[in-house]
Amino acid sequence: MQATTSTGDGRIPAEDVGAAIRHTIDVADQTLTYRQVSIDDLTPTGAQLAIAAGFKSVEGVSVLQVLATGDLEDVRPNETVDLHSEVVRFVIVESDRAYRLTIDDQRFDWPCRIVSGGLLRKLGQVSADKVIYFERQDQPDRQVDDQDLVDLDAAGVESFVSRKLVWKLNVQGVVLELFAPTIVVREALVEAGFNPDQGWQIFLKIEGQQKLSVELTTVIDLRTPGIEKLRLTPKDVNNGEAPAVPCRTFALLDIDEAHLNRLGLKWETLVEAERRWLLLHDYPLPAGYTVARTSMALEIPPTYPGAQIYGFYAYPPLALASGCAIASTQLRGVLQGVEYHGWSRNRGPGAPWSPATDNVVTQLAMVDAALAKEVGE
Repeated sequence: MQATTSTGDGRIPAEDVGAAIRHTIDVADQTLTYRQVSIDDLTPTGAQLAIAAGFKSVEGVSVLQVLATGDLEDVRPNETVDLHSEVVRFVIVESDRAYRLTIDDQRFDWPCRIVSGGLLRKLGQVSADKVIYFERQDQPDRQVDDQDLVDLDAAGVESFVSRKLVWKLNVQGVVLELFAPTIVVREALVEAGFNPDQGWQIFLKIEGQQKLSVELTTVIDLRTPGIEKLRLTPKDVNNGEAPAVPCRTFALLDIDEAHLNRLGLKWETLVEAERRWLLLHDYPLPAGYTVARTSMALEIPPTYPGAQIYGFYAYPPLALASGCAIASTQLRGVLQGVEYHGWSRNRGPGAPWSPATDNVVTQLAMVDAALAKEVGE
C-alpha cells in the first residue's frame, strides 16, 4: 500500500485528500443502463449526485436511489445519502415529475412518462420465463413485450403483473395450455385425452401453409408463427355401408363424456323410434360450408362400444359454398321431429373399429376429417 506524504506543516495535500475519500457509484439513465461515476464525498446531497453524473444544473433532475429491495427512493437536492455501502446505485435523469406504477404489487416512482416492456422487466426483476401484462379495468389485460411502450400519464397508478409464459396448442378441438415452448406429438395427444397408439394420421396445420404430416416422435416448436392445430384422422377412412347392429342397452363411456365436456360442446342423449342418438348442438364446421355451425348427431348402437358408430348426421343438410355436391349423404334419421341427413362414412379394412380403442372421441375425429376433406383441407 502506498504511503501518504504530508507537507511541512503536517497537512495532507488536497489531491491526496480527494483520493482518500473518492467513491465509485453506479448511475443509470432512463434506459436503466448503468455506468460508473466517481464522487469525492461519502455523504453527498442529491444535487451533488446530479452534478457528479454530468448534469450542469440540478433543476429538473430527478435522483432515485435503488435500494437493496429493488425499490426506488427519491433523493431531494438538499438530502444526503450514505455511500459507505459496497454497491450503491442510482437512477438520475431529467424529469419534472415522478410517475407511480406497480409491478407485481411492488411500487415504483419512475421519472419518465414512457416506459418500455424491457425496462419494466429490469425494474421489476422479472425473469425471462414470464410475460408482463398491463392491467386494465374495462378491457382485457394488455401483454407488454420488451419492445412495447406504455404511456404512464393517465390518472391513477398503472399496474403491471408478470405471469408464467403459456403456449397454446389445439389438438383436435382440445386446447392445451403448456408451460414449455416445445412438445412431442405423442405427449400432446396423451395430454388432450387421445390414445396415441390408435393408428392416427396426424397433421400439423400452420396458417397460410399446406397441412404437414407429422409422426408421434415429431417435436412441435410452439414459437413457430401461425401454428393452429393438430388434426387427427383415423387411418384408411372410406365411404361405405355400415353392418347391421343388434339392439342392446344404450350407454356412453366415461371417456366420451369427459371429451365432450372438455370440448365445451352442448350435448344430449335421446331415443327416437327405438334409435339411440348422441346429439351435439352448434357443432363447428370448417370454412367452405354455407353455415358455420350445425346440429350434429351420432347414432349410438345398443352394443356400443362393441359395435361401431357409423357415419354421422347433420341438420339442416350441409351444403358447400362452392355449390358442389357432397357424395354419400343418403342416410336419414328423424330427431325431435326434423329430418337429419346422414353421411355414409365407414372405416376401411386397414383400420377397422376396435372396441378396445374406438369410441365417440375417435368417431368425432373421423367426422372432422370427412368435413375437412370436402372443402379441401
